[in-house]
Amino acid sequence: MRSLIYLTLSCTLLSTCVFGYPHGQKNPKLSPAEIEEEISRLINDMILPEKLGQLQQLAGDWYGEVGPSDIPLVKQGLVGSILNVHGAARTNQIQRWALESRQKIPVLIGFDVIHGFRTLFPIPLGETASWDLEAVEQAAAIAAAEARSVGIHWTFAPMVDVMRDPRWGRVMEGSGEDVFLGSEMAKARVRGFQGGDYSAHDRVLACAKHFAAYGAAEAGRDYNGVDMSERRLREIYLPPFKAAVDAGVGSFMTAFNDLNGVPATGNKFLLTKVLRDEWKFDGLVVSDWDAVLELINHQYATNQSEAAMYALNAGTDMEMASRTYVTHGEQLIRSGKVSIETVNTAVRNILRIKYRMGLFDNPFIDENLESATLFKQEFLDAARNITARTFVLLKNQGNILPISKSIGKLAVIGGLAADKFETTDHWPGDVQWQDSVTMLQGIMTKLGVTDTNGQVTYAEGCDTYCRNTSVFDRAEQVARQADFVVVVVGEPREYSGEAGSMTNIGLPGYHLDLVKRIHSTGKPYAVVLVNGRPMTIEWLAENAPAILVTWRSGSMGGHAVADVLFGDVNPSGKLPMSFPRNVGQIPVHYDHKNTGRPIDKASGSLTERYRSKYIDSLNSPQYPFGYGLSYTRFAFENLQLNTTSITAEQSVQVGVSVRNTGQRDGEEVVQVYVRDVAASITRPVRQLKAFKKVKVAVGQTVRIELILKPEDLGFLDDNWQWKIEPGVFEIYVGNNSDTTMQANLTVTTAASEVIGTSTATAVPVTSSTTVNIGESSTHGAASSIQFSVPLIAIFLLLVF
Repeated sequence: MRSLIYLTLSCTLLSTCVFGYPHGQKNPKLSPAEIEEEISRLINDMILPEKLGQLQQLAGDWYGEVGPSDIPLVKQGLVGSILNVHGAARTNQIQRWALESRQKIPVLIGFDVIHGFRTLFPIPLGETASWDLEAVEQAAAIAAAEARSVGIHWTFAPMVDVMRDPRWGRVMEGSGEDVFLGSEMAKARVRGFQGGDYSAHDRVLACAKHFAAYGAAEAGRDYNGVDMSERRLREIYLPPFKAAVDAGVGSFMTAFNDLNGVPATGNKFLLTKVLRDEWKFDGLVVSDWDAVLELINHQYATNQSEAAMYALNAGTDMEMASRTYVTHGEQLIRSGKVSIETVNTAVRNILRIKYRMGLFDNPFIDENLESATLFKQEFLDAARNITARTFVLLKNQGNILPISKSIGKLAVIGGLAADKFETTDHWPGDVQWQDSVTMLQGIMTKLGVTDTNGQVTYAEGCDTYCRNTSVFDRAEQVARQADFVVVVVGEPREYSGEAGSMTNIGLPGYHLDLVKRIHSTGKPYAVVLVNGRPMTIEWLAENAPAILVTWRSGSMGGHAVADVLFGDVNPSGKLPMSFPRNVGQIPVHYDHKNTGRPIDKASGSLTERYRSKYIDSLNSPQYPFGYGLSYTRFAFENLQLNTTSITAEQSVQVGVSVRNTGQRDGEEVVQVYVRDVAASITRPVRQLKAFKKVKVAVGQTVRIELILKPEDLGFLDDNWQWKIEPGVFEIYVGNNSDTTMQANLTVTTAASEVIGTSTATAVPVTSSTTVNIGESSTHGAASSIQFSVPLIAIFLLLVF
């Protein structure tokens, strides 16, 4: 009998350690109610240090390892998540340590997978310039597959902050100035990262950040404060976050900034009233790095204990990097400053994600996936194709581009053209920059040359920072000997990204002087711009024959640039942010409000007096939102509405024909803007409400039908309810925000009932206004054998 008990107990322990967990998800498809029951049983069995431990996210060390002093914490179940550690073998070891703990709760592994992991795509601002939701979703899905193969469960992306100040370095990480485009991109990226089931072996948990209004930091200075009306917050800065919730995003990250006097990480209005109560979000909320501790620097908390109290009570579930929760949580509960129910709720939000991710069912990653997934040719091909679609052709005087492949001698000028390290950026994932393709390499490969002594010549001109002119003479000499010159100038990688704010967003160093030297030769040339933000390029706009914006374009950027320069790919990108003429115009965005004394936009006259204008510059940007040229020409014709009058409950169909009148097949982005002529609350001069990217062959005419729903004509009233008023609406259709093609629509009645709920969304979900993505492909979680402990015991009793 003693042997039987020993054998039964051994098998019980074996099944617990290898095949399942005491509170484990025996069935990865448990219903929501069953998951909540499992979580309740687990929480009831946890002691307070274990609960506080779940709220702690530790950071790996400089080398991506778990710090030696933190390993015992993992083994004791006092860590909920770890970031900056990856590698299948390494993350599996972390899970084995976690399974040594009393509760055997798996650890959530996080990493900044912003726009690629090993295969690097263009920066998110560049991806957005594609205006291609399907391509953006595909890029996120590839990043997810690579990240999950190395044991990462959670990415801190997408960043969905609306951004209207290009001085802010983090504009490279978002989707630009527009509410609607940003909302659609947020949904596409969430779909790409998570798919339909983020427990799948090739998906990760997405994180909408930074909640909220971080993109409105004063003076464009990173981490700076934000003060705005609730209307501006709800109409402009919150809608992309709501769109992420609608797409099923599993987590949120708090912002570094304070908002109207309350730091976001301790802001109960944001984290509880809006996110939980209004939007019914049930995922987890994590602070940004040290953001809980930084409540002290904000002069909001006097010490670490208060910082933990404010953040916990506001609704920040997990603390990244700093350790105020685990250090002061017990004392805060004893003193009554934080309730145990508050802690339990935070723990529940975290465990819910772990259950949904299938970590209780199987916390390990198949170690064979890593080598089979990273940087594979299929992903590189996709990166090359998607990257070329993000480039924006700003100018092409006399159709100087594309370059003929039979060009006699081509000069490539600029250190950025040949610097492999500069193919990456502030958020490079785990990219191996040595594997990236530079522009010089891409051009040489395109022309089939192996050195720079023949058809292709190269001169550095100046290094990445261009801080001196010592080798300008050599660059000019090489240019004079060429038949065509490609001049690559722009920003070094550290000039954009987090903490990359700048007061001067023109070409840095002597880059502009280099372009002027090439210009003085009289040789035909094109400027290739490497940038993480809109830049002030007034001289280039006036003088350079051609300008191609390539952003920071990632692993396959060199090949993609060559594809576009030589015409194998027709550029189709459109600006997601306006390019200002100078920093004095900032913020400059197309959907501004009108004034009582607006300037005549058609004339833009500097001589008009007593108008809302500058006396030394035009109001308009250098290049407007939505702008971008092609190697072919498109004509927009026959704009028609299926009706000119609707009630507030009806939709209207907008039809337009797009005709390719040029000599090349191409893609165009049809953009639909709405202007509410008069409303009880003043509205922007126009707002993007629909878009669609379409292919049009030479000589072909394509008819595009887009739907504007009642929600697209409304706004938030004083009670933050969606409202549609009767009146006249101007519908503009074209290929940028300055389009003049117009039709009028009359709404005859107000909405008979409030549309939607009391939320902060000003951009309703559209059904037929964008490219039909279709259903995202999903894969089930990796299967694992499950044995019931009682069944094993019964079996042993029968046998023995």
